[in-house]
Amino acid sequence: MPINVLMPALSPTMEKGNLAKWLKKEGDAVKSGDVLAEIETDKATMEVEAIDEGVLAKIVVPEGTADVPVNDLIAVIAQEGEDPSSVQAAGAGGGKAAPEAKAEAPSQPTSIAAPAPADQNTTPGGGHMSYGRVNEAPEGAQPGGPAKPPQGDGGRVFASPLARRIAKQEGVDLAAVSGSGPHGRIIARDVQAAKASGGTKAPAPQAAAEAPKAAAPAPKAAPAGGAPAGLTLDQVRGFYAKGFYEEVPLDGMRKTIAKRLTEAMQVAPHFYLTVDCELDALMKLRETLNASAGKDKDGKPAFKLSVNDFVIKAMGLALTRVPAANAVWAEDRVLRFKQAEVGVAVAIDGGLFTPVIRRADEKTLSTISKEMKDFAARARAKKLKPEEYQGGVTSVSNLGMFGIKHFTAVINPPQSSILAVGAGEKRVVVKDGAPVVAQVMTATLSCDHRVLDGALGAELIAAFKGLIENPMGMLV
Repeated sequence: MPINVLMPALSPTMEKGNLAKWLKKEGDAVKSGDVLAEIETDKATMEVEAIDEGVLAKIVVPEGTADVPVNDLIAVIAQEGEDPSSVQAAGAGGGKAAPEAKAEAPSQPTSIAAPAPADQNTTPGGGHMSYGRVNEAPEGAQPGGPAKPPQGDGGRVFASPLARRIAKQEGVDLAAVSGSGPHGRIIARDVQAAKASGGTKAPAPQAAAEAPKAAAPAPKAAPAGGAPAGLTLDQVRGFYAKGFYEEVPLDGMRKTIAKRLTEAMQVAPHFYLTVDCELDALMKLRETLNASAGKDKDGKPAFKLSVNDFVIKAMGLALTRVPAANAVWAEDRVLRFKQAEVGVAVAIDGGLFTPVIRRADEKTLSTISKEMKDFAARARAKKLKPEEYQGGVTSVSNLGMFGIKHFTAVINPPQSSILAVGAGEKRVVVKDGAPVVAQVMTATLSCDHRVLDGALGAELIAAFKGLIENPMGMLV
């Protein structure tokens, strides 16, 4: 019963990936957890792990292949007892696995099964499982409900890596959980449902079992920039003389940024609120805290706080002090959060990442500082995990280090706001009726008007300003 290895969806925005490198070759033994290949996504280079044991019988898509669609067949694993040389891969050119046999001819087996529908195979982050079973479903599978988890030799339960991780964290016994994935495989939502029900058996999701027979035709893919209409390549070329420009093809990250942020401006009605924040008290406190940091044997301080660390902390606390603003839009409702999750824009060559500081309201400044240094280093190396840059309620984009005084930023969906932070500079301000010189920073909050009205946005940025100008409030 060979196992199809499919191109996985490693992020919610991923539609295609580049197969950068195979770390196993044909004929190699494969164990669960072994890294099979490196995949370049629209955001990072990710490792793909095996979730079954056997022998890598056939590599369908060679390394170096670009733009391999999600769920396309990339390799085949032969299980124990099977002859790897006899395993055949349908669509050896890198196409999708062969479709399942029609219900009218159940007696005709297929050599390789098609991947399950996306709604049966979707992870909480929007990705898809990367394996498909072949030849026959496990015994006991019922067409109208969840199947018992398929088990291999020795009673091993078949489950996705994400499901196994959640089960381990939550103490759920996978052996007693019914799988609703392809051919009874346990997926993440089965474990989550089992935990929520207080037992170890997950309820059957009806939507997965009763897929509509006729689906509406898929809409035509939008252009790379995501705009519904615009100038074509030839039209743009027509404005300029040949030989005066160089054409640079878009990589996956740039295409995704263009598409998502264009959609954000079209879908989320933006409005902007700007305040000037005095930094004198914050700079003095920062100097004091950095001077008090312990040092290791080499004289390196335990931490070194930046102004941006204070900005992240202030934004996290402001969200908890204005709880109605700690929310995101979700189709026909808003999702309101109990803790603050603040994304931070990190520029890299050709694009940016927005890693998220979880529970920013609860973490100390030194913890935020250490996390951001780690995130920034791994972002520039494109080694961030999807769960580290997905989600969040708001973000901080700081261009102060470039001398930018003021700018507005585009909200990163599904977040509901983003704070654009400018440089701190000496300005003349009026205090007690007299002009004085103070260090001032301009900050502009972009708000999604579906979630925040003007007064609510003003309350949020006022809370932020109060914390920046009275930074001792971030220490208690």
